[in-house]
Amino acid sequence: MTLQIGPHSVQPPVVLAPMAGITNAPFRTLCREFSGGKGLFVSEMITTRALVERDAKTMRLIHFDGTEKPRSIQLYGVDPVTVGKAVRMIVDEDLADHIDLNFGCPVPKVTRKGGGSALPYKRNLLRSILREAVGNAGALPVTMKMRKGIDDDHITYLDAGRIAVEEGVTAIALHGRTAAQHYGGTADWEAIARLKETVPEIPVLGNGDIWSAEDAVRMMRETGCDGVVVGRGCLGRPWLFGDLVAAFEEGGEGTYAQPTLREVARVMVRHAELLGQWLENEERGVIDFRKHVAWYTKGFSIGSELRKKLAITSSLDELDALLSELDLDQPWPIGADGPRGRTSGRNRVVLPDGWLDDPYDCAAVSADAELDTSGG
Repeated sequence: MTLQIGPHSVQPPVVLAPMAGITNAPFRTLCREFSGGKGLFVSEMITTRALVERDAKTMRLIHFDGTEKPRSIQLYGVDPVTVGKAVRMIVDEDLADHIDLNFGCPVPKVTRKGGGSALPYKRNLLRSILREAVGNAGALPVTMKMRKGIDDDHITYLDAGRIAVEEGVTAIALHGRTAAQHYGGTADWEAIARLKETVPEIPVLGNGDIWSAEDAVRMMRETGCDGVVVGRGCLGRPWLFGDLVAAFEEGGEGTYAQPTLREVARVMVRHAELLGQWLENEERGVIDFRKHVAWYTKGFSIGSELRKKLAITSSLDELDALLSELDLDQPWPIGADGPRGRTSGRNRVVLPDGWLDDPYDCAAVSADAELDTSGG
């Protein structure tokens, strides 16, 4: 089963969702190692303004090593001209092989300014951004990720899908939640099926509540989508991509990883090492790794004091020593394959004054809607 993204064949049809502070080069390396290099692994979300201004942190985030093919960048922008400049820069400087556009971020400080998942409500603004991106991309395929809409009263995904097709977008990923749901509740897989029916011309990818390889296979079977985008399900579980390869290549009857704590600990140290190499500083790498500790150790019997110590480590030796104190023969915990990461919901989406008055008004969005935050 193959997903076609422009000239790029993605087999199996599995994509790593961009997550801020998570899907950097080290984490992508881990996921690719477990998948045997199969699938598509997208960079952290990059703001177009920061890219055009050559912000130092941003330039580090768009670095790909020689094993990453195709090189995939997700961009977030609110101004058509700036988006066009960023895409042209990527093309002219050969920075990537595929560009994805994010219209799914539900974070209040973004939607308050009209960005993220609020933006597709303004149909003409969305069209202008897509036109600039595709028009400047040359031979590079441009895809987009979005949510169902702002809330149940302001659903945008079907209109946005048709606009995307008309403007030459190569594929669309839909997270089956509204911005108001944030990450709470249950993803609406039926919406993914409706989008596929609405835009049969291009691939549609489904996103939301894929916690296991079985979930991915089931989503494709139930919705008819062409591929899946996996986000929170792989937090602390980069081996999920090996499970996904097994599921799709063996007809859903694959053998899935259930690592012991010893095997998990080995991956944890490897992850921290890669972060230190990437940041060119072991201490910074281990400190950055701290956020992953709770995800990796979910469900294992560790003890509160040792868990606290693991969350404040600052060297590889210290991390390794603390892990060696654990009962490393513990089997994979029952239920540890379930939901992880953010699960909160919201009742109201914060929007600019008058944002909902006219869905076709090509409103200008403030530049400060471009913040270094991701999601969708």
